[in-house]
Amino acid sequence: MTDWLTLSPAEATAVALSLKVALWAMLASLMPGVAVALALARGRFWGKTLLNGVVHLPLVMPPVVTGYLLLLTLGRKAPLGQFLADHLGLVFSFRWTGAALACAIMGFPLMVRAIRLSIEAVDRRLEAAAGTLGASPLWVFLTVTLPLALPGVVAGMILSFAKAMGEFGATITFVSNIPGETQTLPSAIYSLTQVPGGDLGAFRLTLVSIAISLAALMASEVLARRVAHGVAA
Repeated sequence: MTDWLTLSPAEATAVALSLKVALWAMLASLMPGVAVALALARGRFWGKTLLNGVVHLPLVMPPVVTGYLLLLTLGRKAPLGQFLADHLGLVFSFRWTGAALACAIMGFPLMVRAIRLSIEAVDRRLEAAAGTLGASPLWVFLTVTLPLALPGVVAGMILSFAKAMGEFGATITFVSNIPGETQTLPSAIYSLTQVPGGDLGAFRLTLVSIAISLAALMASEVLARRVAHGVAA
């Protein structure tokens, strides 16, 4: 009776690849995300508004535009893409690594915003007190600001992961839809809707996608609360 819910090998591969891509996209975004969030929350420099606009640009641009820009920049025939491939062995176009990069870029604004809001909520008097005791700015950030902002960091990580799981436009433009290599959950669902008899497989993957996204959002709330309670304690 439950055979119709059983994933085929190709569908299971798409799910596994999506999890892999989303995980690496989240991890790759973490350190830059914290750095940019800190700069936007605490920094005073020329171009701050421009930086904020560039960071959030993927949220307002069509995802296809982001994918096309990545293709122009990091494609095998692009100067930078060819240099990375020939000298460093890094290939992004039409590879799962490119899918992870595209997903990282698309989820980056969500991560930065969550972390930035959390940093801005930290009491500056606590940072000032640590500074008066002789702590360097870096040490103040590591021992005061970052622990207090940890709920936002956790929330930003999971939001980035959830965004990566659902990304379609940027990835299919940059890395295409290659089964076993770049075919993530959204791409697999799209492919199944285009072939006769693929509706059942598309429905199965849709349920999986909803379950993973919902679990990620619920985990974000739970982990953020636990971290906040731990910091408060």
